[in-house]
Amino acid sequence: MRRRLLASILGLSMMTGCGARSDTPGTVPEAGPSREASAGVELAEASRAFALLGRLDKAWRDRDCATVEKLTTWAERALGGRACEATRNGRPAPARKSYTDVELYLPGVEGQDRWFVALAREPDPAYFLFLQEDGEWRLGAGPIPILGEIREPTEGAVPADDPDAGVKARLVPQRYLTYLTDPVGVSGVTFPKGDPVRDLFDDLVRRPLSVRPDRLTADVRLLVGPQRALLLPTGGALVIHALEIEYRQRARQGRSSLARPLYGRADLRGFTGRTRTAKLTGTEVVLVATAIGGSGSTLATTGLRRGLATLTAD
Repeated sequence: MRRRLLASILGLSMMTGCGARSDTPGTVPEAGPSREASAGVELAEASRAFALLGRLDKAWRDRDCATVEKLTTWAERALGGRACEATRNGRPAPARKSYTDVELYLPGVEGQDRWFVALAREPDPAYFLFLQEDGEWRLGAGPIPILGEIREPTEGAVPADDPDAGVKARLVPQRYLTYLTDPVGVSGVTFPKGDPVRDLFDDLVRRPLSVRPDRLTADVRLLVGPQRALLLPTGGALVIHALEIEYRQRARQGRSSLARPLYGRADLRGFTGRTRTAKLTGTEVVLVATAIGGSGSTLATTGLRRGLATLTAD
């Protein structure tokens, strides 16, 4: 059963992964005794943490980069640092939506590692990962737009020391890295037809051709940080993780500027203060939500978002 929150403190319609139904407006239902004893993050606490999205949206609109940094960590901090500073130089700030109809999924374990996942259904389905850092809640990843089927996890983290599910969840980012850096497919890592990561792979292949006569190379790396996994009711897990793609573009010998810059003028001016350059290095962050099948042998990308984190003319 799920509990709908109509909390005046949030101004949002929210749902959680378990509990008794309540339609009383303006209140935050309290967790029961068994939940208080077993969960490292409580429902009301997670509800208040989700509300920081409103403050974060305002900070982006105001180009208040100090507040953006304060309210974010991990992937979102990488996407908010130099990118936020670039908005002060004319680069458009990202369009941000007000998310409602939210379900909160708590890991159900105690300890210093405190986090939870939110699934917002309106206006477009998306996942969010919130992390507590230095005693403060921050947005670690999100929104991660859901592409296709919505995978609803259960409350309960995948045990990190689980010899089966825990190991398979930890290997998910590495399997993505292997797939994206294996152009001839010798590794055996595959994704189903229509999976968004296949489009990402195709883009990595096509981009060097699209900027000719300029030269373009790319490196794909794991974004080091707190990947998190929740159990799925049908078995398997929902894993939230991230990658980095670094592109290096160089003008053909004898040219003083790029013929076909990979990024547009607003990005170039915002990040570097220039309108023309002979060299570019851009780093994109890719946020991913992955569903592992019950056997652990199948992967499906259920959510994906790319964003430019840094751009230099060097």
